[in-house]
Amino acid sequence: VSIIAFNKKDGIKKFDTDVINTVVNTARSITHLIDLAIGNNRMLSALEVAEEVQQNLLPKALPAVKSLDIAAKSIYSNKTGGDFYDFLRVSQTSAGILNVVVGDVSGHGIAAGLLMATARALFRSRSAQPGTLSEVVTDVNRDLTLDIYDTNRFTTLFYLMVDAQNRMVKWVRAGHDAALLFDPESDSFEELYGSGLAMGWDEDYRYEENLRKGLTKGQVIFIGTDGIWETFNPTSNAFGKKPIKDIIRRNAAASANTIMNEILVALADHRQEQEPEDDVTLIVIKVIEDADSV
Repeated sequence: VSIIAFNKKDGIKKFDTDVINTVVNTARSITHLIDLAIGNNRMLSALEVAEEVQQNLLPKALPAVKSLDIAAKSIYSNKTGGDFYDFLRVSQTSAGILNVVVGDVSGHGIAAGLLMATARALFRSRSAQPGTLSEVVTDVNRDLTLDIYDTNRFTTLFYLMVDAQNRMVKWVRAGHDAALLFDPESDSFEELYGSGLAMGWDEDYRYEENLRKGLTKGQVIFIGTDGIWETFNPTSNAFGKKPIKDIIRRNAAASANTIMNEILVALADHRQEQEPEDDVTLIVIKVIEDADSV
């Protein structure tokens, strides 16, 4: 089968229908690619906006707390992520009290970023009201669970209060890995455990507050998300927690920022050229003065 066409210059020509079909299909393919490119550009633009918004939700500055040296950072594996940290009840920090929350929302991308923003907003709102750490986490969990129960998503969280003036720390653990406390005097690590279900599973769950006394100058507290110790190298070996302890021990006399950066450098060396598969958040808190001098 062929198609006959006529023009003044060349006269009658025959065009095979296979050629016509090829041209038509090619045109359709090009149109489809153009549509995809436009869609991808729109998606990229949306991701860039989401990234900018989420980055602005992270603390813009570290709180100035008497007797404490603080470093903190979040690095997302995608343009948006589920990790977050925040400093709460900031007005109290000048008295030597630091309230910090570290969270890890399940999943990645925009969905995790939206849940992260919701959790952060709930914590900011509730922590501004009277109540213990356990009451704050319990109330936020109730509201958060009502929002996300049908999504099968959840949030692990570690809420820590450092009271250098009274030489103690309080914390609530909601399914999150325990924080580490290093004492250079005894050259030993202590894990700040405590019972607690990940947030988003049970709206009636009541969280417990934990207490440790005896905070002294030189001690280092580390809080992180599992994107650190679950980072794999090209031979599928996980980074683990031992390198974190080794770095803290070696750099215990250095600043909190130095300790944090040493961990990030070691993590990048371990990962080598591979792209990160999970978000990474870490906070380092170092006691730099005795309570009596606060």
